[in-house]
This record gives sequence, C-alpha cells and structure tokens, in this order.
Amino acid sequence: MSKITLIFATLLIALGLAGFFGTGSQHYTALIPTWIGIVLAIGGWLSISPSESRRKLFAHVNVTVGLIAFIASVVEIFRGLAAAHAKGVAVNPIALSSKIALAALLLLYIILCVRSFIEARRSGKV
Repeated sequence: MSKITLIFATLLIALGLAGFFGTGSQHYTALIPTWIGIVLAIGGWLSISPSESRRKLFAHVNVTVGLIAFIASVVEIFRGLAAAHAKGVAVNPIALSSKIALAALLLLYIILCVRSFIEARRSGKV
C-alpha cells in the first residue's frame, strides 16, 4: 500500500505544480494538490516499516487524509460552480479541471486502499 500511496503523492504534487505554473505562478491555491501530495508522501514513507502495526496505522491515516481531501475537493467543485453561477460569470476552466483531477485521483486512491484492506482481511494478514 505504501508504494501506491507514494505514486499518488507524486501525481498530486505534479498536478499542483502544473496548475500553479500553468496559471503563470499567480494563484497559490493551485498548489493545494501539492500539499496534499506532500502529506501523503510523508505518510507513505512512514508506512514503509517492518512493524505490521505501524504499517497498518499509517495506511489508515493515509486513506483518511485522502478521504477528507476528496470530500473537500468535491465540496469545492460545487462551491465554485455555484459561486460562478450566482455571479453570472464563467467558471475558470483551469481551476475546475484541476479540482476535478484532484477529486478523481483521490477517489481512485481511496478505492485502491479499500480494496487492499479488504484483500488483506480476507487473506488473513490482519
């Protein structure tokens, strides 16, 4: 699970940096996926341990971080759409696509984590 976490952390860091530099380095909120990726990367490195209890702990911490970030990104997508509609302006396509990509990556990460947890439980590794 730690390898998957590190892969998704790298993807989130890249997404945040691409969004930031893609907007001309003007919008620091585009770095939000980078910060989420850094938190997951730290958790991923901490979950690489010979101690089973430590691996379990950080695997669950990482998926919890991913779940909270996913919920927040979905809320932010709808909030941004509602605000743009209320103001009668067009939605920023770069911001919207970045938020959707963030939510999609986090959802995929959560699904893979849950499948891994179920597989570990069924195989008797728990």
